Formats: sequence, structure tokens, C-alpha cells
Amino acid sequence: MDIIQVVILALIQGLTEFLPISSSAHLILPSQLLGWPDQGLAFDVAVHIGSLMAVMFYFRADIYTLVAAWCTSCRDRQLSTMNDDAFQAWMILLATLPAVLIGWLAKDYIALQLRSNEVIAMSTLLFALLMAWAELSSRQRNDFVKLSWQIALCIGLAQAVALIPGTSRSGVTITAALLLGLAKTDAARFSFLLSIPIIFAAGMISAIDLSQQATLFSWGKLSLALVVAAISAYLCIGIFMRLIERIGLMPFVWYRLGLGLILLLVI
Repeated sequence: MDIIQVVILALIQGLTEFLPISSSAHLILPSQLLGWPDQGLAFDVAVHIGSLMAVMFYFRADIYTLVAAWCTSCRDRQLSTMNDDAFQAWMILLATLPAVLIGWLAKDYIALQLRSNEVIAMSTLLFALLMAWAELSSRQRNDFVKLSWQIALCIGLAQAVALIPGTSRSGVTITAALLLGLAKTDAARFSFLLSIPIIFAAGMISAIDLSQQATLFSWGKLSLALVVAAISAYLCIGIFMRLIERIGLMPFVWYRLGLGLILLLVI
């Protein structure tokens, strides 16, 4: 890849990693429309690190509070005295388990059977409709619930569904959270915090796979991809968190519907 391709693909990855519009759906377009080569595993590792750095820096105060509360709860071993921060930290761990387990068991099937352009296009369309249902349901709700272990587990199962390309991890987790009664800002915040362990795990798996390959790559281009992905992802998170209550999910629903139709026409 040349420099322009690196920048554009890293920008796409950074912006779409946390918006509910599916990064995999967008990364199809350059190869389908422009004939660009596959970005490769090393590139995937670089942009995953960039995305992880972005979300961890944006939520650095929250992460510090959650980790401290979690460590205190482990030391005290008293569930009855666990505060809200410790509880949320445990719920993030609980919600991470389904995607990790299912991803580990079904990764070969997903890679061989579910990475077709048709699957990505249909997932983009179908989950747009589900997102619209969640948005309309949230608008009609006057009271919102607090996070519970049952809700966290259901969101975790929804995150496992995001292993299907075209679904969007942030999109499906926010959608599930809204359908289960969480407020939009709470749903988005939990979704983004939940992304940290799963992006870390995905990056580690990719890094292990990369270490087993004799692949040549440019450190300069990888560093550029990392920086572009990190900056774009950080800005994306900030804008989304500020606008989620005001604009809701419908703009993303219409965007996904249009994107899905374009993908069907292209393929």
C-alpha cells in the first residue's frame, strides 16, 4: 500500500471502529471499487493498537476509577459492600466472556463462512433495522434501568453476535443496551468501555498470528496507520458521546441502509 491508501484505510478504521456503522462493511469498498490490495495482518494490528489507545485515553479517568474499585473489591471480598464502580468493572468482565469464548470456538467457521461480501451487506441492512427499533423504543421510554448482571450478560451475548462481519460491535451492543432499558449515554459509555478488553484480545490474537508469519512490512507506514487510527478514533468517540442524546441513532440507521444497498449493488 502507498501512503495515501494507508492514511485512508486507517482513517476509515478509526472512525468506524466506534460508530455504529461497521468497519468491515467500509473496508470492503476500497478493494471493491478501487481495486486496492488487502491491508494485511500487520496493518490490522497497528490500527487495533491505535483504536485501543484512543478509547483508553478518552476514558482514562473512568478506567482508573474502575480498576481501583475492582482491586478493592477483590481485596475485601465483600459483595455486599461493593460500590457502583466495582460492580460495573465486574460487569465489563462478565460481558466480555461470551465474545471471547464464542470467538475462540468459532473463529475458523467465521473466517471461512461469514466473511463474504454478501454476509456483510445483509448484516449491515438487518442490524440497521434492529437499531431503528432500539432507537424508537428508547424515545418512548420515560424511565431507564440501571445496569444489572442480567443486562450485562445480554449485552455480552450481543457483542458476540458482532463477530459476524457487517454487524458493528458498538452498534449491536448499544442497540442491545437500549432495548434492555439503559439510557443512551449509559449504553454508549458501557459499550465503549466494553470495547477495551475485546480490542485488546483481538489485537493480541492478530499479533500472535503475525509473529508466526514471515511477512515484510514498513514500520513507518504501520506507525502512520497507528497514529491516524488513534486520532480519528479519539475524535470520533468524543463527538459521539456529546451528540448521542441529541441526534440518537437514526442518522446511523439511514446511513447503514444506504451503505448496505450500495454494497449489494457493488457485489
